[in-house]
Amino acid sequence: MRPWGSTVGSSSTRLHRRNSRLHGTARTWLPRRSPELDRGRRRGEVVSAEGYDGYEGLNGLVLDRAGQAEAFDAIGDRYDEAFPHKDGQLAAGARLAAALPPGSRVLDLGCGTGLPTARQLADAGHTVVGVDLSPSMVDLARENVPAGEFHRLDIADLRHGKLGGPGSFDGVTAFFSLLMLPRAEIPYTLRMLRSLLRPGGLLVLAMVEADLDDCPIPFLGSTIRVSGYLRDDLRQVVHDAGFEVTGEDSYAYAPASTDTPPEIQLFLHLRRA
Repeated sequence: MRPWGSTVGSSSTRLHRRNSRLHGTARTWLPRRSPELDRGRRRGEVVSAEGYDGYEGLNGLVLDRAGQAEAFDAIGDRYDEAFPHKDGQLAAGARLAAALPPGSRVLDLGCGTGLPTARQLADAGHTVVGVDLSPSMVDLARENVPAGEFHRLDIADLRHGKLGGPGSFDGVTAFFSLLMLPRAEIPYTLRMLRSLLRPGGLLVLAMVEADLDDCPIPFLGSTIRVSGYLRDDLRQVVHDAGFEVTGEDSYAYAPASTDTPPEIQLFLHLRRA
């Protein structure tokens, strides 16, 4: 599932709207917190990715993602019709495609239907490897982007080298996929993505600007949990995970079928430091 654009709210809006829902690119990973992370959160500690190599920081977490996959399986080929406005994602994908060396290998994390990002990258001559937890989304991506390689995988599977070891990708896209993680786990995920990138490799990260941590919201008849950051906090998180910010864009996004206020979508262009 690609993530979504989401109506989780802007920097000044807490998640109190009862009709909030996520839209855009669909990601379907929802780790439950480990007891250690819960204790750290209650103490107000910051979980650092300093010195972290790989994805061992999430060992022992129980992944609860069946409901997430089911939500995106249900919408299926109506997904792109439901969430048609992807100007920010299109611009960020085009910038990445142009910045990468010819024929780069790119991981599309939470590829959804393959539109628009996987197709953009494939059309630019890059080798695209997409992963998603929803079988329906993976099937659609294979239809929409025949030149791509798509797998039904959980994010935790990437640490086992199923798509290649450290430094096996020139670029990574994570359009709203990390929204599905509690804040305590996002640094570990970023560090894992860093390990998959070659030195100097590029990551495009999209998040919704919102001061949220593991908050439940209704989405397509289900309940999912989402997190967000204010932009200064997000910059610090990616810096601590070993990335240099090379560019930043923001877009106001108003869901097509609701009357909720626009949210602010942040697109960070990052380089492995």
